[in-house]
Amino acid sequence: MAIVNLQNVTYKYPLTDSPALQNINLQVNEGEFVAIVGPNGAGKSTLCYTLAGFVPHFFKGEITGAVEVAGNESSKSTLHEWVLNVGLAFQNPFNQISGAKYTVFEEIAFGLENIGVPRDKMKQRVEDAMQLTGISELAERSPYSLSGGQQQRVALTSILVMQPKVLVLDEPTSQMDPIGTREVFGVIRTMAEKGMTVVLVEHKVEWIANFADRVIALHDGQILMEGTPQEVLTSDRLIDKAFGISRYTSVARKAKELGLWKKNELPVTLEEAAQGFALNPTPLREKKAHHEN
Repeated sequence: MAIVNLQNVTYKYPLTDSPALQNINLQVNEGEFVAIVGPNGAGKSTLCYTLAGFVPHFFKGEITGAVEVAGNESSKSTLHEWVLNVGLAFQNPFNQISGAKYTVFEEIAFGLENIGVPRDKMKQRVEDAMQLTGISELAERSPYSLSGGQQQRVALTSILVMQPKVLVLDEPTSQMDPIGTREVFGVIRTMAEKGMTVVLVEHKVEWIANFADRVIALHDGQILMEGTPQEVLTSDRLIDKAFGISRYTSVARKAKELGLWKKNELPVTLEEAAQGFALNPTPLREKKAHHEN
């Protein structure tokens, strides 16, 4: 059953001539993990803001079509009502920290305070959320003393504790090193396993291939294609559109031209590439020499 439903959505920012989103039709089922990919300027962040209600309640501009989440329509809801159903994590976790609290525990409880959750229930929800995301040991630390990966986990926990029905993430690991990326995707994996609906914008396609149920390719504000991670992330349609593709896909595509790739499907991850090349018993150097002759 679709929990997110966008019908013919077109949106244009104030004082601009071209729409940032054009005729978007998107349905996301409850508990589904959907990844959005696309080059810079494709409209990925705008789509996140639309799902999170910032469009049109904060950014204004002109919007047509219908945006519905959990049975509620954006145009008929206030932003305050909307954020109870949809949680948005920004690229930079520093921008999501309130600055009003001294400890991680207080920071995570801040949203619950604002909606009037009783103190005993608030304490339990914060403790449960911190345990789920593996940051219980950070409870008494200052949010500003943490690493980038830790700050992003705190930001995600601050969203999780609100118990939204849909989690929207706008490149949450764009400023992370490999360790921070692993930490953040570990939290996202936990949320998805708990049945939360996840919409993720991300450039790191190898991680997407390991997590997402479905991938949507966005280009010039329009949906170019959608399908399984393997179908979309290895598609030739992405090559000429400035999409980022996996290094393993690039290598296997070249190997296929040289007769070195035996599988029909191209790989996205290291594991898929290793399995594919393992099917070819002929040494790479010998094959390349034969091809050049």
